[in-house]
Amino acid sequence: MIVEHAELTVEAGREREFAEVFGKAREVLAEAEGFRWAELLRGVERPEVFLLLVGWDSVEAHMVGFRESEPFARWRALVGPFFAEPPAVEHFHELGPRFSR
Repeated sequence: MIVEHAELTVEAGREREFAEVFGKAREVLAEAEGFRWAELLRGVERPEVFLLLVGWDSVEAHMVGFRESEPFARWRALVGPFFAEPPAVEHFHELGPRFSR
């Protein structure tokens, strides 16, 4: 499994609206082939910055399967208008199970 790490900078003052719209955008993500899970976090020091983590079967599932699909166009139409700058996206290999207390 691969984890997409996307830093999303939202226009100042639109953070709450973005978080609300993201609920709909997450449903669109869930339609994608190879999608596993998604988590959205909001910055404490920089509240206009959100961290989106998405589990995918592979980089190709994200970059080809999803990015070249109709659901991606719908996803981008929902969240894109909030972006103050292009998202910074990287992919990471999962090295083991998550741990918690």
